[in-house]
Amino acid sequence: MARIGIFDSGSGGLSVYRELEKTLPQEQYFYFSDNAHCPYGEKSPLYIQRRARYITDWALDHGADVIVVACNTATAAAIATLRAEYPDVPFVGMEPAVKPAALGTRTGVIGVLATAGTLKGSKYLNTRGLYEDDVKIVEHVGQGFVELVENGMLDGPEAESVVLASLQPLLDAGADTIVLGCTHYPFLQGIIERLAGPSVRVIDPAPAVARQTLRILETGGIPIGQGPASLGLKSSGPIEPLLRTLRLFSDKTPILL
Repeated sequence: MARIGIFDSGSGGLSVYRELEKTLPQEQYFYFSDNAHCPYGEKSPLYIQRRARYITDWALDHGADVIVVACNTATAAAIATLRAEYPDVPFVGMEPAVKPAALGTRTGVIGVLATAGTLKGSKYLNTRGLYEDDVKIVEHVGQGFVELVENGMLDGPEAESVVLASLQPLLDAGADTIVLGCTHYPFLQGIIERLAGPSVRVIDPAPAVARQTLRILETGGIPIGQGPASLGLKSSGPIEPLLRTLRLFSDKTPILL
């Protein structure tokens, strides 16, 4: 079976694990939540690179065959460095789903919700540059979104107020498609869709990441689908936010590492 390492600044990357488990249900997963250093969005690239190296070493110590950087900000700041420094390790990163949004928009306006680090990163800027001549791309930092998820506040008036403050400028600009550019944000997708209304499409890139992970495992000849499946969890800070988020979609009993 494949041994898949996953990491994020907190519990948001569990939205990627959720899709990985659907695509690859009989593998061993090791998830590292770096919530003692969360959020990453306002940290410097060098800071994030240091954390990414530490967590990569942890994942490799646990025998990871592939490492999923389940964090848009860490992907933007560190994945090129990781690939250069660990040339024998396959890494899968996040990329805001600008392409499917640009191809599917009816109004010609797409919105991107992401962290400041993601919006400033070369990976996102290069992707945006491929499509911004054809569609209007409006962006907004999801202010307070990560904190809502880490604190388990996924609904209610306070959560709605926080989400609406960042979502409304995109709707006012005419966006009919919203790209979720942070792995925490899919856990707020219900609120986002409710506030945006039925005419607005919300895109989570996690399913595409799961498909890419499958392709890498198959290309590398790594045996998959032989089970039994397991999930190991590690947190640099309190473990409860990670367990609380996991319980939103899974009854799996994790192994605490």
